[in-house]
Amino acid sequence: MIITIASFKGGVGKSTTAIHLAQYLGTRRGSGLVVLADGDPNHSALSWGNRSQSAQFKIVDSNDDLGEPDHLVIDTPARTEPEKLLPLIEGSDLLILPTNISPFSLEATIETLVNLPKLPRKSYRVLLTMIPSRGESREKQAREALQAVDIPVFKSRIQSRIVYADAELEGRSVDQMRGVSAKSAWDDYKKLGQEIIKEWH
Repeated sequence: MIITIASFKGGVGKSTTAIHLAQYLGTRRGSGLVVLADGDPNHSALSWGNRSQSAQFKIVDSNDDLGEPDHLVIDTPARTEPEKLLPLIEGSDLLILPTNISPFSLEATIETLVNLPKLPRKSYRVLLTMIPSRGESREKQAREALQAVDIPVFKSRIQSRIVYADAELEGRSVDQMRGVSAKSAWDDYKKLGQEIIKEWH
């Protein structure tokens, strides 16, 4: 399975999502070899991998030999140009588009997608990320705005948590951190992974 992660704005949790989705697949029984290909010029995933001692997946530069993984997660450059979206979809089983629920990020996502040719609904999903702890009403509004223009959205959602920054510093994923916040953060990505496996695998 090939999963590509792209975004129209920076700072929406794109690389964090790539790392934690690869970790979920790597810890899932029977997943086989999982590879994260880092195609972001910032090389955030590779930098994280250099600090990590316990990732359940392999991290490589996207220009290197990817081997023959059972699952491939591709982290792309931030601020994907609209004309590059179709090639990303054609080369993937699923394209994930993370966005936070701020008006700027949401408007950029909606404006870009509605001005593209009709995309196959099964080929992509928007993932709402960095949702504040008291952001239920704003999340509901974000979902309604996307659904109003027929943009598919994951049921799963990723809340904003400090533990992601702590884990990043230590070269860990949140499932390897202690505490209630870490467990809740990992639950978010487990739910996302389970939704993907159910619908695409």
